[in-house]
Amino acid sequence: MAGGPDIGAEGSPGSGPDIGAAEGPGSDPAEGPGSDPAEGPGSDPAGGPGSGGEQGRGPARLAQGAGCRPADPAGAPRPAFQPVTIRTARDAVTAAALYLRWLGYRDIRRADQRPPSGIGLAARGILAQVDPTVHPASLRDVECLWLTAMTESAGCVYFSLAGYADEARARADSLGVPLFVLDLTGTPQPVNTLADELAVSGA
Repeated sequence: MAGGPDIGAEGSPGSGPDIGAAEGPGSDPAEGPGSDPAEGPGSDPAGGPGSGGEQGRGPARLAQGAGCRPADPAGAPRPAFQPVTIRTARDAVTAAALYLRWLGYRDIRRADQRPPSGIGLAARGILAQVDPTVHPASLRDVECLWLTAMTESAGCVYFSLAGYADEARARADSLGVPLFVLDLTGTPQPVNTLADELAVSGA
């Protein structure tokens, strides 16, 4: 995995953007043309010349690989989830989109409404928020996601790199919001019972 910044290298000279950089202006991995990993082929973060390997590839490409298909109608178990290592904020968004695809959601795209923090993803019947910052998600973050999903008559799910404040976890349980923590391997880990159930049942 040489050539990319390390999570722990925040602020080191010449290290390039890392997870911590997601909070600064212009560092939103879903901002600007061609940078949104949830959009079409032209926006694949690894779609440029000279890019290769799985690291940083967009979910539209990764989601069609092995391990990204939901259980079939006959009830066959899903193959194992194939993660993408998280080294940048964009990787966190890609990992979350890939996981949603593995759960069975289709047509994953950038959400119409931008959340107060992090990046919004949407698919039919679901609204997801991905928080790639180094701060735990707050109660307000969870409530805003839930309210936005309610206005769109959709379910919702939250992915955070740094975890959740205690109040946020309690509120998510009362509102029915599945919470996941993204580990650095790119594998979402369930935080509450709702997330456990979603991981098992899928879309």
